Amino acid sequence: MGRAPDRRGGEEGGQEVSREEMLKFYEGKIAKWWMPDDVVFVKELPHTATGKLSKLTLRQQMKEYKFPS
Repeated sequence: MGRAPDRRGGEEGGQEVSREEMLKFYEGKIAKWWMPDDVVFVKELPHTATGKLSKLTLRQQMKEYKFPS
């Protein structure tokens, strides 16, 4: 999969993709048990003071998330 343009590279955005398109993209490319149950799009990922992805903050943000039925 190619990398979408980003702000650091001097371009904004990229191709928009839906939840269904994202899940369909991975079908047959990864093992069934690795398939995500759902895909959630966020505007920005939280980072720690050292610049690492803050998994703790992500977990807190997603605590109330309900899977689609």
